[in-house]
Amino acid sequence: MTDPTRPTRLADPADPLPVIEAHLATWSRGFDLPPRLVHAVEYALLGGGKRTRPLLAWHASLAAGGTGHDALDAALAVELVHCFSLVHDDLPAMDDDDLRRGKPTLHRHAGEASAILAGDAMLALAFGVIADRSPTPALAAALAHELAQGSAGMIAGQVYDTLGGLPQGLDPESQARHIHERKTGALIVAACRMGARCGLHASGRADDRGVLPLITEYARAVGLMFQIADDLIDVEQPHDHAGKRTNKDKDAGKVTYPGVMGVAAARERLDRLHARALDRAAALGSNGQGLALLADSLARRTR
Repeated sequence: MTDPTRPTRLADPADPLPVIEAHLATWSRGFDLPPRLVHAVEYALLGGGKRTRPLLAWHASLAAGGTGHDALDAALAVELVHCFSLVHDDLPAMDDDDLRRGKPTLHRHAGEASAILAGDAMLALAFGVIADRSPTPALAAALAHELAQGSAGMIAGQVYDTLGGLPQGLDPESQARHIHERKTGALIVAACRMGARCGLHASGRADDRGVLPLITEYARAVGLMFQIADDLIDVEQPHDHAGKRTNKDKDAGKVTYPGVMGVAAARERLDRLHARALDRAAALGSNGQGLALLADSLARRTR
């Protein structure tokens, strides 16, 4: 019998977005916290965005034999961590940004104290989602481990990006890779691996087809590709199109791919990573279609 929750054809990798958005909104109404904190969390979590990490979790579940729906709580958890990172990254002590997703950043909207505390809450609540909603203790432990690894890697990348301290002896391109594989890539890898674990669990299959390693390789390619695209948006797009301040990385002296190798070479590197991601998605067979289409969409993005 055909599973009605599993699409047989996928025209747009963003098709699951209404389901994902509804899941985030429903969850945000379900906890008992001070109203000011709830407002700040909802402002950060429900204020738009590409939902790249939830979509990756969804399509990784499909690639592993799941339905996508089985990864919704993993998607929620990883999006909470991502939104926490954005809120703290925008603070005056970090990037000091006034605009995010075309709206005032949270600290401009609600004050620095509310922004800091909302970020703290989202990080804590993300692990609560995993602990409370996972169908088995074993899956909860595996998902918590993936999320912790991704979160710690992302924070390490932020340290290198903001405070320096990179390992000695790295050439400029290696410095960019070292930062971006952590700052952006680590949480993208976590999203994909969490989705894949949910799909494997829901399907009742052991990973005898090597799905998890293939999805991990896909995620590493997409994670670096995504950040190179971000770097190119910063130098090529106006702020009103990007929805955030642009031309800021060069002013801040940050290590970026266009900065260390030029725009043309950075775009060539993006194309090579895109091809690698497509190769790994193809190796997953027809189940990898969503991951392939999502890689195409992310490679072409301009905001």
